[in-house]
Amino acid sequence: MVFSCWKWFIGFGCRGVLTKASRSSKRSTSLTRRCCYHRTPGSVLDPEMRLFLETNTEVTSSGHLTPEIRLRLLTPRCRFWQERAALWPFGDPFWAIYWPGGQALSRYILDNPDVVRMGSVLDLGSGCGATAIAAVMSGASQILANDIDPVAGMAMVLNCELNNVNPFPVLTKNIIGTELNKWNLIVLGDMFYDEQLSNSLHHWLRKCIRTHGTKVLIGDPGRSQFIAHPMHSQLHKVAEYSLPESTRQENNGLTSSTVWSYQP
Repeated sequence: MVFSCWKWFIGFGCRGVLTKASRSSKRSTSLTRRCCYHRTPGSVLDPEMRLFLETNTEVTSSGHLTPEIRLRLLTPRCRFWQERAALWPFGDPFWAIYWPGGQALSRYILDNPDVVRMGSVLDLGSGCGATAIAAVMSGASQILANDIDPVAGMAMVLNCELNNVNPFPVLTKNIIGTELNKWNLIVLGDMFYDEQLSNSLHHWLRKCIRTHGTKVLIGDPGRSQFIAHPMHSQLHKVAEYSLPESTRQENNGLTSSTVWSYQP
C-alpha cells in the first residue's frame, strides 16, 4: 500500500471505531445529518452519500475468509488508497477494511449456523457489517449492529443490498458500559487494541454474561494487546483460521485469526 496513513492504521490494526474522534467537514456533517437509516431498517440512503460510497469503494468477495459475502471495501484500485488522508471528508474509514477478527467470526457463523439460528445477536464495533450479515444468512431472528461512525452504518446498508438481505438496525453510539436488554449472543472482532478499551470491554462483557447469560464470541488475529490481557485466561478457543495472503499483507504479517468464547 503506497498511502502511508492507510498503511499505518491497517498494518497495526488500530481500528478505533469506538474511541477515535471523527474528523468531519461541512459536507460530511450535512450528509450524515440527513441520513436516518441507522435508526430504521430499510431506510433509503441519501443519494449523495450513496454516490460517494459507491464511487470510492470497490465491491469484492475475494481475498478474505468469506467469499459468500460481497462487501464494499477500500482496495488498491480505489482513489483513496493512494490519496492523502486529509482529503477523505469523513472520519477515518475503519469500516472499509475487513479486519481479520471479523473475518474469523463471520466464517465461524457461516460454518456453524446453529450458533445464531433463531437467536438475537449484537454485533459490537460492526464496521463493514460482515458478521451481522453472516448472522442474518445463518438464520438469526434479531440483529443489532453497533458502530459509532454513522458512515459505517451507511456502508452496511449498501453491503446488505449486495448480499440480498434486509438492512438491520444500526445503533451509532458507544454502548460499552451501558445497561442492555438480553441478547443471546454478542460478537466482536478486532476490538482489543487499546488497554483502556480492553479493560472496559472485559468488565462490561462479564456483566452481560452474568446478568443475562449472554454468550460472547471474540475474533482476534493474536494481537499482543489481546494475548497479554488478563481476560485471556478466561477464553476458550473454538476455531482458528489461516488468513488469505492478501489479508496477511494488509495486517503486518498476521497469519491466522481465532474465534474465542469468553467464559468468565
